[in-house]
Order: sequence, then structure tokens, then C-alpha cells
Amino acid sequence: MTSETGAPSAPPITRDGSASELIADLAERLAREVARDPDARVVVGLTGAPGSGKSTAARELAAILTEAGALAGEVPMDGFHMSNAVLDELGRHGRKGAPDTFDVGGYVTTLDRVRRGEEVLAPVYRRDLHEPVAAGTRVSGGGVVLTEGNYLALGTAGWEAVRERIDLLVMLAVPAEELAARLVARHMSFGRDRVDAAHWVRVVDLPNAALVEASAHRCDEVWTPSP
Repeated sequence: MTSETGAPSAPPITRDGSASELIADLAERLAREVARDPDARVVVGLTGAPGSGKSTAARELAAILTEAGALAGEVPMDGFHMSNAVLDELGRHGRKGAPDTFDVGGYVTTLDRVRRGEEVLAPVYRRDLHEPVAAGTRVSGGGVVLTEGNYLALGTAGWEAVRERIDLLVMLAVPAEELAARLVARHMSFGRDRVDAAHWVRVVDLPNAALVEASAHRCDEVWTPSP
């Protein structure tokens, strides 16, 4: 249950275990809920710092729910990245990925349509293009609607409206040292050299991670997946 501000009225439940175990348990709980009312939609969010593994968790959860016939679709937060052209115009390209480099209003409007039961075509982010692409994913029918991204639990700058539209929000918590190593490796895989990757992680990713972690109290569950 959430308060009028969108935050839970009780502290988040903490869960430990392997990522696969945690995902399987959540999928089972969600499938039972969907079975009670197959026409209804349940909006489930996975959040966490950059590099926390939430995208991988979302893919695994979506696959299990699809097999169970319980997934209505996905609305990824990253689809609402501002384009590179807009970021250049606003002078924000140097910190792409920060909270004010997303179309949070468009994200909220899309979640409102999801909650009204509409069929929705939502944008996705193409990492190979480094750009959002319109109408890249579809939500239709009843079941779980999965959304995933860094800032789902934030309580400021319009993001609080996102939290208000999520029925169950889970945060993946990972130590900062492990996050940094994962992020450097990720940026290098996208073509940055090690020095540039480490600089970006230090000045952009880790400050964003700290912001995300400070909003853990606004989640329903906090997971600490074991390696």
C-alpha cells in the first residue's frame, strides 16, 4: 500500500538470494495475482543504480511471465531518453542518463494509458544507435506490465508521479565497487577507452547511483542478489 506521495506506507521488504531465485519467486507471486483477475493490469517496476542488473532481471522476469501467459507488455524507462539532438539543444548531452535527460512527462502519460487498460505502443532505447525509437514495444490485454529503469523511485522533479503509477516497485541493491567495475566494462564494450569509461563512471554514473540508492525507502522490496 502506498501513501498519497506514492511512497509505501511501510518500510520495504528486504530479500536475499540469487537473482534467479528472486526473479522466480516474484514471477510466481505475480502469476498468482494475475490468475485472480486475468483482465486486470498490474504495473511492476524494477529499479536500481546503473549496472545493478535490472535490465537482465527484467528480461528474465518477462520471459517467465510470457511463458505463464501473464505478461501484458513492457514500458522501459530508457525509451523516454531525450534524443541526442534535444540533449545538444538543452546543453545536457555531457550528462546523458541523469534524471533531467528523460521525458518524464511522456513516461507518466504512457503509464496512465497503461493503467486505463489501453493498447499502448511505447518507445524503446536502442543502445546500438544511442537513441530512443518510437513504438518499439506493445502492451495489450490484461496481466503484468513491466517497467524498468534507474529513477522509478525518485521523489522529485516529476519522477514522483512515476512511483504513484507503479503497483509493486523492486530495487536491486549492489555495492558501489561492483557497480563501478561493471560500468567501466560496459562503457568499454560500447567503444570507450578505459580512461574515458572510468571518467564517465566517476562523474556521471556513480552520482546517479547515489541518487537512486537514496530513494530505496520509496520501494516495496529491496533485493540484494548474491553473485
